[in-house]
Amino acid sequence: MIQFSRHILDNGLTVICHTDKSTPFVSVNVLYKVGSRNEQADKTGFAHLFEHLMFGGSTHIEDYDKHVQLAGGESNAYTTNDLTNYYITIPASNIETALWLESDRMAGLNLSPSSLDIQKHVVIEEFKQRYLNNPYGDLWLKLRPLAYKVHPYRWATIGVSPEHIERATLEDVGAFFRQFYAPDNAIVSICGNIAEDKALELVKKWFGDIPPAHGPVSHIPAEPRQTEERRSIVPDNNVPADAIYKVFHMGGRDSDDFYACDIISDILSNGQSSRLYVNLIKNQRLFSGIDAYVSGDRDPGLFIFSGKLSEGIDIRQAEAAIDQEIEHFIKDEITVREVEKIIHKTEARISYSEISYQSKASNLAFFEFLGDVDLINTEGKRYNDITVDKIKTTARELFRKENCSTLWYLKK
Repeated sequence: MIQFSRHILDNGLTVICHTDKSTPFVSVNVLYKVGSRNEQADKTGFAHLFEHLMFGGSTHIEDYDKHVQLAGGESNAYTTNDLTNYYITIPASNIETALWLESDRMAGLNLSPSSLDIQKHVVIEEFKQRYLNNPYGDLWLKLRPLAYKVHPYRWATIGVSPEHIERATLEDVGAFFRQFYAPDNAIVSICGNIAEDKALELVKKWFGDIPPAHGPVSHIPAEPRQTEERRSIVPDNNVPADAIYKVFHMGGRDSDDFYACDIISDILSNGQSSRLYVNLIKNQRLFSGIDAYVSGDRDPGLFIFSGKLSEGIDIRQAEAAIDQEIEHFIKDEITVREVEKIIHKTEARISYSEISYQSKASNLAFFEFLGDVDLINTEGKRYNDITVDKIKTTARELFRKENCSTLWYLKK
């Protein structure tokens, strides 16, 4: 059981504090409730662009990284469809350095023509190298708009195209910053060797005077129920092997369906005793690798099959084999032992995540973002409450043919 305290400051900033005396360090985690789902359709990639801009200096701090390193810390960040997360791990005695750095860039980021041009160039090069010039790199650029037609999950976190980033102006990024990078749209979680009341006192000191944005709430359109199967082919592609990707719409991260789907994905592909590995790799030798996993998005996400074919295998035969495994899963018995094995692995994973103070800081912020910070202690029960009957019911609804979007990569 992880003990923590939760507070909301007068400016709307949510603060989560947890003391861990097993380490001489603290982790300061700042989660902003903005991801690619909050972008405009003609201005995509902005959330990820800001992940880079946030390291370009602020009102009183020209070189963010230098101060982190001088204080003996490390920092990093990541952007998802739903959020942008920044964190610093630092000796507990230097926690105020971390809070100074994070509060200064929340209060006033250095958005200059030169910093914008530099980071636009970095992001555009990343787009080209990782997504356009890499085998299978453009997967989500093609698969997302196939699966989603209305919801902003239809574009990848990197954006629709480099042109959206190239066209970004100082006015554009300034408006984005003012709307989303504010205390009333952020969660600060602190875990490590510091008393909870002291951590709260210091957060109030450094963040308490930053005014809230009171910005407009993003309107996120719901994705309509998919009513017909969708297919697309990427022919004559510069990839090492033919590949199949099949995605099915599933429940959002805080739904019971998410937990059922996560268990389904593990029964199918977790480990060398899993169904897909034994049947499609080991026995039939149709695939060199195949996986099933869930996207874990806040809003209804995707259940994904991804498989690279063995040399000489016809892609239609390979896809038929996946469909047969799905059919067996729906119709055949799922044993209690299969489910218990997966739940035990999941419980071990959850327990392992509680060892790291940095993981605890990240998880506390994430579960608060989902709307239930107590999930840090109750998520194991959410998995345990999923019955075999629930798994079967979820699988029948999930694996409807009209709920599926399929993408083939065919090598030259």
